[in-house]
Amino acid sequence: MAVLVIAEHDNQVLKTSTLNTITAAQKINNEVHLIILGKDIQTLSDTSKSIHLISKVLKCDNEKLENFLPEILAPIIVKTALSYSHVIAPASTFGKNLLPRISALLDTTQVSDIIGIENENTFIRPIYAGNAISHVQTNQEINLLTIRPSSFEKCENSGGEATLEEIPFIDSEAKTHFVSKEVSKSDRPELGSARIVVSGGRGLENSDNFKLLYDLADKLNAAVGASRAAVDSGYIGNEYQVGQTGKMVAPELYIAVGISGAIQHLAGMKESKVIVAINKDLEAPIFNVADYGLSSDLFQAIPEIIKELDLLNQIDS
Repeated sequence: MAVLVIAEHDNQVLKTSTLNTITAAQKINNEVHLIILGKDIQTLSDTSKSIHLISKVLKCDNEKLENFLPEILAPIIVKTALSYSHVIAPASTFGKNLLPRISALLDTTQVSDIIGIENENTFIRPIYAGNAISHVQTNQEINLLTIRPSSFEKCENSGGEATLEEIPFIDSEAKTHFVSKEVSKSDRPELGSARIVVSGGRGLENSDNFKLLYDLADKLNAAVGASRAAVDSGYIGNEYQVGQTGKMVAPELYIAVGISGAIQHLAGMKESKVIVAINKDLEAPIFNVADYGLSSDLFQAIPEIIKELDLLNQIDS
């Protein structure tokens, strides 16, 4: 049977996490279908047909789906899921909110945060904040999975010729209603898909000092992240949190500034290609996973790094 991937999107563009999830789905079965639920998604559905690994796009377009309330999405997916062996979503806020509801409606156990796939019934996932790896085997008729996007490459979003099928909207009369949303806007790259991430911890001492990180990030065209300690201290919003209870990232370069390296934070970034740690505490656990470490006061080191980057830019220009 085919594998069904639930698309994460904003009604206009697919999130990159969906492309990572499609790659994971293809490791289970070559027949991969994509389900897109939203409002005014005709253009999105048409462009999704060209994704290389997709053979069919299922589309449900209704104004009640505009804000992706899981209580409204779940019944539609449950009815569709009966024709599939696997239903997969990214292990993002979207997937973590939606899959448990589908699991409850189907009375099926969910396998979460998968980082590897051995075969159609055996999956690899981290436990104990990534300090141990578990191999999970299932024998369920329908497998519900969330995929850690950073563990799989993005698939090509061109070259495909998928068919398009419309599926009916199911009005579940959910008691949950959308009120409003506040979106953090930034000219910097998105944290989950950035090539370079600069993260700050409690060592920055206050929110004003995060300007140092913003300046460094702007020089590197990097996204800004933070440890839970910095978020809990009110230095920065929780949408920037990297870690077990925040975003999982795996950029080409991760720069940890004033972050001690609690295991919960390491679980969210230790798959980064190159890790640079800046911390004046030589005993900080972050140095155990860092490829490069600088034992220095960040308030001296970061301005010096910015100055050097300015000089390099002047030479290049």
